[in-house]
Amino acid sequence: MHDALNLSHAATAKQATEPRIALGIDPGTAIVGYAIVIAQGNTLKMQVCDVIRTPAGMPLAERLKIIYQNLSAIIETYHPQEAAMEELFFAKNARTAMTVGQARGVAMLALANQGLAVAEYTPKQVKQAVTGYGGAGKEQVGEMVRILLGLTSVPKPDDAADAAAIAICHLNTATYTYNFSHLSQGS
Repeated sequence: MHDALNLSHAATAKQATEPRIALGIDPGTAIVGYAIVIAQGNTLKMQVCDVIRTPAGMPLAERLKIIYQNLSAIIETYHPQEAAMEELFFAKNARTAMTVGQARGVAMLALANQGLAVAEYTPKQVKQAVTGYGGAGKEQVGEMVRILLGLTSVPKPDDAADAAAIAICHLNTATYTYNFSHLSQGS
C-alpha cells in the first residue's frame, strides 16, 4: 500500500512539473483577443498575445470565416493543450450580444476541430483570479497581467490583455482543481 502511495505522489509531482500551455480567447466580431500562456510549476510565461481584426464593412459570415481560419492557424502553430474563453456578457445591445455569440461559436468550433475542450469563465471570475477582486477595472487587470507574466508593458489592445487574463484565470483555476482533487479520493 505504501509503494502505491509513493507511485501516486511521484506521478502527481511529474504532472505538476510538466508545462501546461493554455490558449485564452476574448471573443468578438471586430476584434478577437488571444494569448498563449505557459505554466511551469508556479511560473507563468507569455508565448504570444495579440488580436485578430476583421474589417467593419465586411459581411458577418466573412468576418466569422476570418476568425475561424486565424484561430485554427494559431492552434496549429502553438499547440495549446488547454483553452479558455470568456462567457458571453449580455450587454444592453442584443444585436451586439448575438454577433459576439456567433464569434464565440466559431471560436469553439475551431477549438473542437483541433481536439481542444474549452473552459468558460465569467468576467468576474477572470478579474477575481487575476487581481483578487471581481470588480477590478481594465487598468487593474492589465497591470496584473503585466506583473504575473513579467512583461515590461501591459499587452495592447485591451482585448489581447483580456485574453491573457483569461488564460491566467484558467491555469490558476485548473491548478487548484487538479491539486485538490486527490484529497477527495480518500488519501
